[in-house]
Amino acid sequence: MESAVTRRPMSCVMVDDEPLALKVLAEYCAQVPFLELRGQFQEALAAVAFLQDNPVDVVFLDIQMPRLTGLQLAQLLPVPRPLIIFTTAHPDYAVQSYELPALDYLLKPISFERFVQAAHRARAALQPITVATGATEPLESAEPGEALFVKQDSRLRRVPIDELYYAEGQKEYLMYYTATGKILTLQSFRKLEELLPAGRFARIHKSYLINLRHLEFVERHRVQVHGAQLPIGETYREAFLELLRYHGKL
Repeated sequence: MESAVTRRPMSCVMVDDEPLALKVLAEYCAQVPFLELRGQFQEALAAVAFLQDNPVDVVFLDIQMPRLTGLQLAQLLPVPRPLIIFTTAHPDYAVQSYELPALDYLLKPISFERFVQAAHRARAALQPITVATGATEPLESAEPGEALFVKQDSRLRRVPIDELYYAEGQKEYLMYYTATGKILTLQSFRKLEELLPAGRFARIHKSYLINLRHLEFVERHRVQVHGAQLPIGETYREAFLELLRYHGKL
């Protein structure tokens, strides 16, 4: 059953000092049925003032702006914070943006396909999630047949989404820990995150990405996933905990 969040439009604002960039994003937004544009801002401070009194679900946020950058604005957003999707022409900011609780990073020129992908990712992230902290509702299961196809040696192996417990980075490789054992594949975390359904997985460390459905407990410096204790990295802690707080699970 869909939650009330998915039945109503997903509200958003857009912040960019370039009028043309705002125009393109607004046109994209108008073509996505579940998006509701509440405002467009060329001034970061004007956006902050609006958001203080008008909370929204998602902020599409440029990074390089005069007076106040998008990275600075993101830290001023009121609590509960909206999801942040950064939009920028500068790939150099990618690492900094992911040190904040950002959902996605769109590099200009932004294609409509990529915009829609980010919108769906935000919609999924707004679905209620549950971890083992006293809640009784289980995390929503993957759709029947939903799976990854993972290249191992010279063949592709099918891995059902719900059977992937976590992934561990090993230089240019990823080790998948699954219900049927371990799989080593040549792949990056970035590529894996593009393939996974949004809202059901979280990066907790430079070397670990976990399936929230199999999250058993959370402590300050570690989590337990399907019996394995994994570290929470300093860079990822706030974004991870913010995700849990956003859904009222901490």
